[in-house]
Amino acid sequence: MSVVPPRRPAAAPVSPAVQSTVRELVDVSPVLVDLGRRFTAAGFEAHLVGGSVRDALLAAGSDAPRPPGDLDVTTDARPEQVLDLLRGWASSTWNTGIAFGTVGAEVRGTRLEITTFRADRYDRESRNPEVAWGTSLVDDLARRDFTVNAMAVSLGPDRTVTDPFGGLGDLLARRLRTPGTAGDSFADDPLRMLRGVRFVAQLGLTPSDDVVAAMTAMSAELARITPERVQVELSKTLLQHAPRAALELFVSTGLADVVLPELPALRMEIDEHHQHKDVYSHSLTVLDQAIALDEADPDAPSPDLVLRLAALLHDVGKPATRRHEPRGRVSFHHHEVVGAKLVRRRLQALRYSKEITEDVARLTFLHLRFHGYGAGEWTDSAVRRYVTDAGDLLPRLHKLVRSDCTTRNRRRAAALSATYDSLERRIAELSAAEDLARVRPDLDGNAIMEILGIPPGREVGEAWKHLKDLRLERGPLDREEAEAELRAWWAAR
Repeated sequence: MSVVPPRRPAAAPVSPAVQSTVRELVDVSPVLVDLGRRFTAAGFEAHLVGGSVRDALLAAGSDAPRPPGDLDVTTDARPEQVLDLLRGWASSTWNTGIAFGTVGAEVRGTRLEITTFRADRYDRESRNPEVAWGTSLVDDLARRDFTVNAMAVSLGPDRTVTDPFGGLGDLLARRLRTPGTAGDSFADDPLRMLRGVRFVAQLGLTPSDDVVAAMTAMSAELARITPERVQVELSKTLLQHAPRAALELFVSTGLADVVLPELPALRMEIDEHHQHKDVYSHSLTVLDQAIALDEADPDAPSPDLVLRLAALLHDVGKPATRRHEPRGRVSFHHHEVVGAKLVRRRLQALRYSKEITEDVARLTFLHLRFHGYGAGEWTDSAVRRYVTDAGDLLPRLHKLVRSDCTTRNRRRAAALSATYDSLERRIAELSAAEDLARVRPDLDGNAIMEILGIPPGREVGEAWKHLKDLRLERGPLDREEAEAELRAWWAAR
């Protein structure tokens, strides 16, 4: 297999200010300083690479740099030599990645991944490279995914920044390019296309034309990537502050068609009478609004992946349920039911946890329930059922329902918001009076068996369910009323 030499544009000189920034980045981490001394004394190079360098350069000119967290280091030392250098210094080491030249270590609470220079070749059938040791830092940087990640700072006494592919200029211009040709880079490892999508959200970068063209032409190659790795990149993208532009790239290049086809399917043709919104744009706006509510809530963990997945996917049942009705109207009857099934199937395919999958599917199923509330016509029983069906998801359901209002009609938007305010007040009032979060029948299983004289089994469960439905319908009952209702139900069976 022939290897096309990477494109190596002349990199702009690194300014003294930038040199100072990265020097400070190393110097504020005693672990990096010590590591550099150990490797230099042994006659080896060691360079900080990857996101730590990129993020330090992004922060140039801001406050003093903070010590980075996990650190990626590259070196000309071979893995067995790295292990020798770490012995007696690192509190622990691990070699799970040693086949790829990576030794992991922890030193005074800082995690390090130290990788030997590599000059890999790819079979372009999987994303696993044929590992080959390299002898040059520049050759090692050439195999990295994007130019903004192909910069290094020496841990030797000079702290030199190495930027052979113009990564600093791309970073300053907020541009996403590959060190070599984009087609070769993505053919080697198609996951890089999803990483590129994520960097659009995470770093606010704009992909170059050749990157977009290669993503579009090679989107089908994403099928080579395991669902678990796709899921990780999708989640990281959604957890950024502003993922909309990244998701638009994900869809427009065809990448979503391969791994999340329900999202591009939302780009339904708008009917001539415009009786329904552009569901795709609506879903992205719902996500924007859900993120705003998520980040503004001091009492909830943020970012909230479940809420963001639900906001993005809550309407995926609409394409399958769209019907053209008389007088040019369009309906999507039961799209929440169909959508919950589609969500469950897709998230399972992407290997999301059972908890995340069920929570997102449940929110999708419930997101329309509020629209039956009208102007407050729900009985207390209906409010209880709304709370009980949502369970622990109620705070997220509140945010999802509020985010789902994307009308440009200010009067209608204000009315919907006021109506939901009313529902939340009723929930609060009933919760204070009845502890709705813990709605249980007024008699437990033991009492049911004692009153009816029956052993454990299916009939106890049926009785428990009847009493819970009664509790939701009428509110709390006293012991005498509950026993009378139980006996009446039993007699009528």
